[in-house]
Amino acid sequence: MFTKQVTDSKAFNWFEERLEIQALAEDVSSKYVPPHVNIFYCLGGITLVCFLIQFATGFAMTFYYKPTVAEAFTSVQYLMTQVNFGWLIRSVHRWSASMMVLMMILHIFRIYLTGGFKKPRELTWVTGVVLAVITVSFGVTGYSLPWDQVGYWAVKIVSGVPEAIPFVGTLIVEAIRGGASVGQATLTRYYSLHTFVLPWLIAVFMLLHFLMIRKQGISGPL
Repeated sequence: MFTKQVTDSKAFNWFEERLEIQALAEDVSSKYVPPHVNIFYCLGGITLVCFLIQFATGFAMTFYYKPTVAEAFTSVQYLMTQVNFGWLIRSVHRWSASMMVLMMILHIFRIYLTGGFKKPRELTWVTGVVLAVITVSFGVTGYSLPWDQVGYWAVKIVSGVPEAIPFVGTLIVEAIRGGASVGQATLTRYYSLHTFVLPWLIAVFMLLHFLMIRKQGISGPL
């Protein structure tokens, strides 16, 4: 009765005429789910949920975080001690980050063990590997943002690794750090990557990943 009232309304008909909502709804609801699908096939979806939590809590923290070497640590302290439920938001952000990495690793293992990377899903696997690299990049850039002793030295060590590459190593290090040493330019770049560049990249590759899964279906059992 309620469904019939909605479909007969003028507003629904207006959107239906332009977006074909009914066809989209029928396509989603009629998608076949193989009988072998179990909880282990939901690890990718759990990873997505963790990312959405990350996005929401991270967006909330940007209202209080100050990306400067002089104020970054004190702004995090203020968030944890003075802002209402600030400690909860940051704690959820940190724990969901760890959970996202764990679920991603388990998801990759499941795909590999069940042969989900084989023909015709090679491109789905490639986009998944790119998503894994972006996820790790989130962790590396986010770890430095509090700009405490742990974050500072982590950035210094990680950004210095490419220096071992012959000829271009020094140039890569300076590009990552924004100079010869770790400082304000480094924090600015990491903050920009963490809050703007990487979210856009992961959104694009997630869309490609899900469209391919939608097109090719869920891979078979082991």
